[in-house]
Amino acid sequence: MADTPPEPPLITVILPDEQEVTGRLHERRQTPEGWLYKVSVPAWMLQDGQVVPSWYTVWVQAPAHVKPVKGVSYEAVPTTYLEPPSPVKQTLGPRRESGWVLAKTGDRGPDRGVVHAVDCEEAPTGAPVLTWERALDTAEQPGVRLCPLCGAAAELAPLIKGFDHGFSGE
Repeated sequence: MADTPPEPPLITVILPDEQEVTGRLHERRQTPEGWLYKVSVPAWMLQDGQVVPSWYTVWVQAPAHVKPVKGVSYEAVPTTYLEPPSPVKQTLGPRRESGWVLAKTGDRGPDRGVVHAVDCEEAPTGAPVLTWERALDTAEQPGVRLCPLCGAAAELAPLIKGFDHGFSGE
């Protein structure tokens, strides 16, 4: 004879109209926005022309929509945790979108364009995104300079001038 799994533990579920009902807690899941709990609450349903007791199962936000029942243990409830961010991501923070864009000045004079990082406030919207190779080729053209505000200069200048630039007393 197979063992029947234990009943999920009791939990108090807070309904949208602030009523509180006793339900069952099936699962917990940590999300970037907070915790979600999969709960079932008693309800009624029509089955074969008869109104019969049933369970309505739904995900709710915790702790806004659930409260523990005194004396009930929730240790055995299946729980999914977020993976902690890597130390590298914690230190560096979110990555910016990769690529560069050329802002053409329209001048025929010496200043003909500026290469920006795609997320620079000065970058033109809708301009084609350049790969690093194309950005380097563009930056080496006469009259084109690298934006010092967004980091394009810091990122691309060492590739153009060499990484030793600035270390030999230049």
